[in-house]
Amino acid sequence: MLKIQVLGSGCDKCKKLAANVKIASERLDLPCKIEKVEDINQITASGVMMTPALMVNGKVVSSGKV
Repeated sequence: MLKIQVLGSGCDKCKKLAANVKIASERLDLPCKIEKVEDINQITASGVMMTPALMVNGKVVSSGKV
């Protein structure tokens, strides 16, 4: 099962990315665990400097884009 994390402070762009991830996973019938990370310390520890960011199985695949 994939672990997908949406990293961001909870701004509108972060919420939109989380919604897009949910819709895409449902349309693809993709078994995954979606988690929102809003703790700034966790976000920076992941090496992310621009939010929103998207991580799949611990790897940053997108940053600063919805």
